[in-house]
Parts: sequence; structure tokens; C-alpha cells
Amino acid sequence: MPKASATRVPRQNGPMGEDRQRRTAVVTGASSGIGAATARALAGDGFRVVCAARRSDRIAALAAEIDGVAVACDVTSDDDVAALAEAAGGKVAVLVNDAGGAFGADTVEQADLADWQAMWEVNVLGLVRVTRALLPALRATGEGLVVNLGSTAGRVAYPTGGGYTAAKHATRVVTETLRLELNGEPLRVTEIAPGMVRTEEFSLVRFGGDQASADAVYAGVDSPLAAADVAEAVRWVASLPRHVNVDELVIKPVAQAAQHQLHRGPIFD
Repeated sequence: MPKASATRVPRQNGPMGEDRQRRTAVVTGASSGIGAATARALAGDGFRVVCAARRSDRIAALAAEIDGVAVACDVTSDDDVAALAEAAGGKVAVLVNDAGGAFGADTVEQADLADWQAMWEVNVLGLVRVTRALLPALRATGEGLVVNLGSTAGRVAYPTGGGYTAAKHATRVVTETLRLELNGEPLRVTEIAPGMVRTEEFSLVRFGGDQASADAVYAGVDSPLAAADVAEAVRWVASLPRHVNVDELVIKPVAQAAQHQLHRGPIFD
């Protein structure tokens, strides 16, 4: 894969040196969905946002929109992540590990192990790789925050979801372990675990581009979560005083009482 690269979008307004004074946030998976919405939300709160994802054209456009920095980065690549850490700089206030995804919906008996491995690589090892690389910069601020995007799938099992639920359970455990290991340092560690979120790509990717199958996931559901809803939760956590840690935050639409109980039909007028 091509070497990671950073694109700086010049600031158009403000005094010289203002950009260097802004706190830095790094968001992986920023090319679409929750990652892109989170980058916008944090930029709205004044952060210099480093937008990281594989699709360089998308993050370049996003960085131009929010006066951020675009870094082409595959979180499964050591070289790419090292380049991301370099582009982020010596001080990072917030790291949002959003890069992830679900691939396939097979039973355990029929599991495509390549899909399972890919989910483990991006959802778990990618998260660890990026966190490990940026911890020195998070420490340097004296009040760094790590936000890992988990899922309600990291709390319960469901048929045909074994590979994804296993990866998201691991995300939860890695988050808990990191918090224990960093106890005593001025660092906060949060997991945000959304339920059903309708984005333009998540289910489409899971079903290999099958639009009908992707649409069926949300059929009849009155107001599933949007990416902006989850991004607002990230923004809120990042806005709290440095002594306040939100261990975990589970967010679901009203229509979803539990992972296995989803109302399909009108709720709101």
C-alpha cells in the first residue's frame, strides 16, 4: 500500500501562530460515517483535527472543510501509523479510535475466516497500534483522552454476528485494560458503544455491496441513530473537565430496547 502522507490545509483567517495553539485531536476512520461526523464535531469545538483514513481523497476534502490535517493511513500498517503519529505532532489532546467495521454475516459453522481475521486486524489490533503510537503525545498534554468506538455488539452475542461481536468484545476488554494500566496518570479512557446507527456504508460493506440486504437492516425502524448523534457523544466526553472520566457510554435509538429487540413501525409523530 502507498506510504502514508499528510496534507495540511492552510488556515485562512486568524493571527499568525493561532493554529499551533489549538489542541490536537486525531480521528481514525474519518473518511465517512461516525469518524467524519466526529471530526466535524471536534473541529467545531476548536480542535485541530487530524483526519486519518485510507481514502485520501475523502479526508483531504474533509480537512479542507474543517481546517484540519489529512493523513492517508491504514491502521493495520505499522509504517502508516508511525507516519500518523509524526503528523499529529508531539502533543495530542484527544484520540478517537473509530476505524473498524463488520465484514460478512455468516454462522460460526460457515465462517469465512478471512473476514474474521480482517475484523480482528482493524477493530482490535488497529486500535492497539494507533493507541500505542500516540500515547507519548497524549501524555505530553497532561490531560489526554482516548475514546474507543465500540458497539452494543461488544456486550451481547447474536446469530450470524460471531466475528463482529468477538472483535467488539475485544475492543471493550482492551479499553478496560488500558484504563487499569494507565491508572495514576492524567489520562482518560472511554468506550462509546452505539447500537443501531444508520450510516451510508456500514451495512453495505458488511453485506458485500448488496444494497437490498443493507436496506433490510433498517427497514421500518423509526429514527435509528445517525452518525452525528454518536459524534455529539464524543464531543461531550471530550468537553468534560480533565478529572471526569466516562468509562463507557451506551447509546441506542428509542426503537432498540436491546440488541435482540428492535421495534419496526412508527413511534414518533
